Amino acid sequence: MSESANRPAWATAAILVGRLIFAALFLMAVGFKLSNISGTADQIAAAGFPLSGVLVWLAVVFELALIAGFLTGAYFREVSLLAAAYVVFLAFGFHGPSHWAANQNELGFFVDHFTFGAGLLFAAVCGPGRVLALDRSVIYKVGSA
Repeated sequence: MSESANRPAWATAAILVGRLIFAALFLMAVGFKLSNISGTADQIAAAGFPLSGVLVWLAVVFELALIAGFLTGAYFREVSLLAAAYVVFLAFGFHGPSHWAANQNELGFFVDHFTFGAGLLFAAVCGPGRVLALDRSVIYKVGSA
């Protein structure tokens, strides 16, 4: 028997709720970006990144892919690892030490990103669970047909 088959029902439910929370958080982030693309591009540029207009759309596409991975469970471990790296990058890029002197709240945002990243690392280890998790072999079969 696999480890996931031995999990109690509450653990299966917790994994599913966690996946839905991850998807919801990234969905909110996409929504905020899309509601004010130029404002988001301005924030990216203010953080010192070039090509902010391109980067904002890349972020939207990337976050939509993360959402798909969290909701379907497909490539869940990889999605969780990529998302963890992404939120740590965002922590340093937009809330890092250079921002703390101007606004003490930025330290809190910085720490929050690491907390989120830690949760994503745990998710990568635990996997998508056994409920509503797309089997990768289905994707391979569809792709090779």
